[in-house]
Formats: sequence, structure tokens, C-alpha cells
Amino acid sequence: MPLADVDTPALVIDLDAFERNLDCLARGIAAAGVRLRPHAKTHKCAPIVHRQMALGAVGACCQKVSEAEALVQAGVPDVLVSNQVVGSRKIARLVSMAREAKVGVCVDDADNTAAIGAAATAAGVRIDVLVEIDVGMARCGVAPGAEALALARRVAATEGLRFAGLQAYHGLAQHLRSHAERRAAIDSASALVRSTVELLAREGIPCETVAGAGTGTWEFEAASGVYNELQAGSYVFMDADYARNLDAAGAPVADFEQALFIYSTVVSSPVPERAVTDAGLKAFSAESGVPGIADIDSAAVAGVSDEHTTVDLSGSNVRLAVGDAVRLIPSHCDPTANLHDWYVCVRDGRVEAVWPIVARGCIW
Repeated sequence: MPLADVDTPALVIDLDAFERNLDCLARGIAAAGVRLRPHAKTHKCAPIVHRQMALGAVGACCQKVSEAEALVQAGVPDVLVSNQVVGSRKIARLVSMAREAKVGVCVDDADNTAAIGAAATAAGVRIDVLVEIDVGMARCGVAPGAEALALARRVAATEGLRFAGLQAYHGLAQHLRSHAERRAAIDSASALVRSTVELLAREGIPCETVAGAGTGTWEFEAASGVYNELQAGSYVFMDADYARNLDAAGAPVADFEQALFIYSTVVSSPVPERAVTDAGLKAFSAESGVPGIADIDSAAVAGVSDEHTTVDLSGSNVRLAVGDAVRLIPSHCDPTANLHDWYVCVRDGRVEAVWPIVARGCIW
């Protein structure tokens, strides 16, 4: 059908921009000689993972066990839960997945490591484990160096587990606005990772995988000489927050294009300078700010509520009437995707596909 006939609000992918984004990172990763394991928490969609793997990705990352289950059930053969999995029920589900796919997990606690090992042994499977180290995120992860070595030894000695390397994600660096700030943050992180890898090597513990990176910094980790598996996710869609990042020349980063939109309809226009659409906080996340507006110069979002977005047209020559379509740009693509059941995939103004968001609501 034509896009104009799609009921709203709808989560729309511009397929041409989306495919260029996939191709751009795949080429960059290949040129750097590292692996790509893109983060599926961005899109939660198996057809997207399959397309990423067709372009060379080795598998997918997930943040939750249920998210990984949804992808494995949809035929994704290799998943890493790049997070801690704690509690007997979740661990049982993690090891059960290992009968169907290659499964990995991150740890930063000795008791949790023992619990996963015991469950894997009882199930007759082996789980790949990355020791997570804190390289500046101040969230999860043991300290680089001696603490990481001690936990790596524990993993390597635990039946049912295989020490596969390190997880070293610096999430706070992704949205540092200047190119120099992002580079400095990843240079610091890389130094911590390198010293830890060298310490493990001296102790006879090789690091097959050193994982991390995101859309905002992947080029720095790729060039570091120490990271070899990158986990960028938002590059497939982009969002208004990532659009604020700047390149080395001080211009907006242009590697990836905006490919995800909330397609909405004007339902009220009581005065010429104001239009109200039918998409609100139940259609997009706003913790990173209000959405942007595509296609209308000098228009601004004046406010959002549960079911509405109010558009200020006082600075624009455009006027909107009831029934007109407006494309909103999510401020944060990941939690926005989690609010919808499917993507409406559009090319040249027509719907080409509808992709289910199979891991929507998978938060445990």
C-alpha cells in the first residue's frame, strides 16, 4: 500500500537509508579487520539480525535472556547476552538456549559465575563467558587488571564455562558531543583493556574476544588494536540524540542516516501556528528529549503528552491541516522500538514489508 494509507501512529523504516547504514558499518568493520556483533536491543527484530549477518556480522548481542530467546526462536544462531544474568530461573533459561544456539554471557561476580557453571554442567552444555570490566561507564564490571585476572581464572576453572575474553563497553562515551572527547574517552578505555589483556597473557590466559564499542565510538575501538568484536546497535536507525554528535571538523556526524520515523497524523490545528499529531509518549521515548520533525524547516516540538505531540509552526512557512502526515524523529531509538509491535518498511513511498518486533517487551 502507499505510505499515505498506513494508519497512525506507525513506526516506519526508510529502507534505502536503513540499507545504506548497514552497508556503511559492514564496510568499515571489514576494512578494520575486526568482527561485528551488533546490538539487537536497538531493534529487537530477527529479520534485521539476519540482514546484518548476511553482511558479515558474527551474531547478535542482547541485554536480556528473554530478548535472546526471542531471537534464537526466530533462527538467530549466535547470541551474546552482554549483561549479567542473575537468579536461578533466568540462568536455567540461559543454559537451555545453549542447546539450540551458541550462547555467551557476561559476568562480574564470582558467585554468579559459579551458579552459571553449575547450571550449564547440569544441562550438559558449555557457555562462553566474557568477564566484564569497568572502563569508564561506572555501571557493571570488575576493575581492570588484578580483579579481572582473578575472575578470569575463576571462569576458566569452572566446569561448564569457557573463558572467551573481556567485555569493555564505555556507554557514556557514545554521546559525548565532540569528536575529541569521544576519542579521548576511548583512548583511555583502550589503555585499560590493553593492560588487562597483557596481564592475562602473561598468566597464560588468552583473550579470544575483546568486545565493546557503540555507534558513537566504533571507529575508535576498531582502530585501537585491542578491541576485536564491536557491538554497535543504533547505527541501523539513528535518532535525534545521536544526530547531535559532531565529527572532527565540528559538523554533525554523517556516517549514518536517519532511517526510523514515527509516522503520525495531524488531528487538530486550532490556530495556523499550531498542529497536534496523534503520536505521543505511548509511541516514542522522550528520556533523551522530545522528538525532532522531519521534512518541515524551522518547525519545533512545543510539547508532548500521552497521546499527542504539539508542533510549533510559528517559525516556519509551512502550515498543517487536519489529516496531514508528519514524520517525527525519535530522540532515542532503542526504547521507542520497544513500544511497537512491528516496523512498517517503506521504499519509494510504498510499503515493502512489515517486520515483527519479536523481542518487544522482553525485559527480563
